[in-house]
Amino acid sequence: MSGTALVTGATAGIGEACVRRLVAAGWRCIATGRRAERLEALVADLGADKVHAAVFDVRDEAARDAALGDLPGDFAGIDLLVNNAGLALGTAPAQEARLDDWKTMIETNVTALVSLTHKLLPALVERRGAVINIASVAATYPYVGGNVYGGTKAFVRQFTLGLRSDLHGTGVRVTSIEPGMVETEFTLVRTGGNRDAHDRLYGGAEPMTADDIAETVCWVAARPPHLNINTLELMPVSQSYAGFQVARGD
Repeated sequence: MSGTALVTGATAGIGEACVRRLVAAGWRCIATGRRAERLEALVADLGADKVHAAVFDVRDEAARDAALGDLPGDFAGIDLLVNNAGLALGTAPAQEARLDDWKTMIETNVTALVSLTHKLLPALVERRGAVINIASVAATYPYVGGNVYGGTKAFVRQFTLGLRSDLHGTGVRVTSIEPGMVETEFTLVRTGGNRDAHDRLYGGAEPMTADDIAETVCWVAARPPHLNINTLELMPVSQSYAGFQVARGD
């Protein structure tokens, strides 16, 4: 399968790597994100015939609709939606977390994702396209400080399964990709730019890379039309399931 893919959160990390890998495999890509200069650099590097920059915040539906309404003809028919845009904010336990951080994660990871998916579904059904949602192992395995972030990714996973059920018979393929530790800007964003926290998390761990996940996305997208990958969970070899916590009295 190839055609035109829309990749959200394409200014860095997994999103940018997905655009590069899909273009290398013969796709045209609509790369979306807030940072225009990064998207423009991606277009300059890969070519305007291969990549179109659509600058908007996924939470801003009016800006999103304006950008999608202004797509060049070669990019107007979308065959693949890669819902990658998302973030985690804060590492505090729930009782100490900032409500604004929770709301931002829900607006970005859940509301914006379902809104864009809803908008594109009629065309994806018409074109017998595909949806790949980037969830997380946090959808399945809780950890201290994961609270709302894990909840949003659990929603993405369940929403993906629900889409599969609803789209039965349409030919549209739907996949939830659920990575574990990937070294990107993720931890810097989560900690407000704390480089020490980033280095402590990834140092010596041999985490997965954005290219690893992009390769997986491209592989899923390239499966034959009769084959659907429902869910795909990935971890680096160095990462495994956490143990249970036990609080003991004095």
